Amino acid sequence: MEGIKLEKPYVLHFITPAKNASPFDVNMAYDAGYDAIAQYTNVQLNEVTGLVQDAIFSRGPRGVWRTGMLIGGRDVDLAMDMLETAKKSMVPPFEISVFADPSGAFTTSAAMMARVEQLLTKHFGGTLEGRKVSVFGATGPVGGCTAVIASKYGATVEMVAHKTMADVEEKAAAYNKRYGTNITCVDGSTDELKVKVLESSDVALCCAAAGVRVLTIDQMKNSKTLKVVADVNAVPPTGAEGVGVMADGVIIEGTQIYGIGALAVGNIKYQTQQRLFKRMLEGQSHVYIDFITAFELARKDLV
Repeated sequence: MEGIKLEKPYVLHFITPAKNASPFDVNMAYDAGYDAIAQYTNVQLNEVTGLVQDAIFSRGPRGVWRTGMLIGGRDVDLAMDMLETAKKSMVPPFEISVFADPSGAFTTSAAMMARVEQLLTKHFGGTLEGRKVSVFGATGPVGGCTAVIASKYGATVEMVAHKTMADVEEKAAAYNKRYGTNITCVDGSTDELKVKVLESSDVALCCAAAGVRVLTIDQMKNSKTLKVVADVNAVPPTGAEGVGVMADGVIIEGTQIYGIGALAVGNIKYQTQQRLFKRMLEGQSHVYIDFITAFELARKDLV
């Protein structure tokens, strides 16, 4: 083989503050085309710069575009801080692509909002712009990301408190400060309060923990404005009664509301994550990917 110049392999450095790297993400990256995946667990924010610069300086200007970094974990804010730190650690022309997707929350949120917007456009003649979006299970990573996406794209967004208002208000204030959004909070701690929330909502997003029923058909059917209900819970009982896990834009029985189930969202999430990995692999320059980037790609693919 003397005289033949071999291309460098595609290498993904997977960093996570968690104890273990996600097998789901490892499989996704291999399936997308990475040749090797190195995993770094229990990573602290102050260690990111060293890891990035070890990765970029070892491969040369051509090798860096065949090198990527994935940021995992479960904390949205920490993942975004790590992404920002990684960007600041680059030394042009030594720059690699970095993809943040803690617990798959970024691509799940992007998939959910892209499908919601597609249904609004198809059946109600408009995008997220001007819609009222109510987020249940709002303090979790998917709930927070969907709230930010909806707000950034013109919706009026309220995060619904299931227990106390204080936790939700703290999250909303942090998102508003970081992303320049205008997310508000509302009490949804009783069945009666949920009905009141839905009375003026166009979209309800059920982002609560697995196995938690958030909304019932009786609560939903009282709303004269509700158009779409999306749920990311695949564990019985589903988060929204009447929305099966495979539901993909079908009318919820007894209502005129379109439902999107967890596996329908998951299918779009899978495709979005796969395409984002391929974007990192196939480009001749670096990209930085967060949940806004993921949403832009997902909504473009669904057009």
